[in-house]
Amino acid sequence: MPPGVFGIVGTAHSSWSERSPVKKIFTAILLVFGVTLGVAGCSSPSEPVGLAEGTVIIDVRTPGEFATGHLEGALNIDVQSADFAAQVNQLDPAADYFIYCRSGNRSGQAIAQMSNMGFTSMVNGRSVQQASDYSGVAVVTD
Repeated sequence: MPPGVFGIVGTAHSSWSERSPVKKIFTAILLVFGVTLGVAGCSSPSEPVGLAEGTVIIDVRTPGEFATGHLEGALNIDVQSADFAAQVNQLDPAADYFIYCRSGNRSGQAIAQMSNMGFTSMVNGRSVQQASDYSGVAVVTD
């Protein structure tokens, strides 16, 4: 082979290993694709997922907040009340629970407490609207 052939192949290879425009574009496409998948994974489902039959819905907001609108059939057990643990102790630790609040913070606190009490199957529905969107259960007022 002529001596120049190896030089061309070597040059083409070394330009790929350096930050060539093609490699930069390929990297950018992969980055955009990864970010798009991440954002899509964080979005709410367009169709309700639904709850398993027998799932107990718990609203852990105050009674006043509960009265302004809650998921139909939800129990109101205020996570900030002094008798939260006593009320939760009356529930079946083997049942499935769907727990929500105003933003997801208090429901997360309730799940942590219930987990410490031996409950194992709990889903954080986050806010009332997110919980309704996820579960397909309507928001009602009393």
